[in-house]
Amino acid sequence: MSGDMGTPLEPPSSPSSRRRLAPEQYVAGVLDRQRGMLSRVITLIESRRPADRDLAQRVLSELLPHAGNSIRVGITGVPGAGKSTLIESLGLNLTRQGHRVAVLAIDPSSRITGGSILGDKTRMAELSRDPSAFIRPSPSGETLGGVAWKTREAMLACEAAGHDVVIVETVGVGQSETMVADMVDFFLLVLIAGAGDELQMIKRGLIEMADLIAINKADGENRGRALRAMTQCRNAIRLMVPSDSLWVPPVVTCSALENVGLDTIWANVLAHRAKYKLAGLFQERRRAQSVRWMWDLVNERIQRVLRENPEVVQLTARLESDVQDGRMTATAAAEQIIQALRFKTQQEPV
Repeated sequence: MSGDMGTPLEPPSSPSSRRRLAPEQYVAGVLDRQRGMLSRVITLIESRRPADRDLAQRVLSELLPHAGNSIRVGITGVPGAGKSTLIESLGLNLTRQGHRVAVLAIDPSSRITGGSILGDKTRMAELSRDPSAFIRPSPSGETLGGVAWKTREAMLACEAAGHDVVIVETVGVGQSETMVADMVDFFLLVLIAGAGDELQMIKRGLIEMADLIAINKADGENRGRALRAMTQCRNAIRLMVPSDSLWVPPVVTCSALENVGLDTIWANVLAHRAKYKLAGLFQERRRAQSVRWMWDLVNERIQRVLRENPEVVQLTARLESDVQDGRMTATAAAEQIIQALRFKTQQEPV
């Protein structure tokens, strides 16, 4: 395998700390499957510096025709459910079968310091050493749903680098997971038995987004509890999902630690893909996701102006006070904010 293999446990460096290359150099390195160059491109993608954003978009435009050929799998679940162990075991199984696996692992950021552990390579030490695998930990920041800013574009870069399976692991700390479910082909929900998590997930509505529910840690003395949790989840699905739906989410048990049941999970991923392609819905779903992605970026830009531009921040604070005190209608205040946004977004780069 050509290219820089990188240092497995080092966090990504700042794009400003390394010499920028010409767009075609980044593109050539990614297409040549250079792991180090793929890391540099994702660092550019995640950067909030205007110059880096512009360069990243130029690179992505060249990579886009080479992307889109992977199986995209999102994995979520509460902390302690064994997501990282499951991803490592599944990833190793897939690389042994000849697949090239990319894992975009979203680490929780501290709300106080903004820091992130970035420890997924440590938790997936064996997979991180596999030359057919690429693991990229990224801080979640303040992005809704535990998905790092620009995760979707990082996914495209991984696909262009020849990774035919892309796994997105979400934070799974109680945030809405709608965003990750809307960027992947298959959404896997990992639960454990005996801690009440299965009931919590049903209440949160995650079960309605899942394409498969895996009750993990079904080994040893916990196997009986896992089987009971599987029955409970299957009963919940019968109430929530019409029996004539194109896909009724299966519920399975597995042991990521013992590598048991993971072949069943992957078989369901392939069966789901085949069924949606046969029905002509696979590409239609991806096209719809791309359009929603565009509007997500529009909303993100609007929120950025509202949060970061001092003049707009002052204006919104004054208008909020006027609305609260009855000096102005909400409609008139909203119109002033929209006018301010129009002016500011014309001055700032996309």
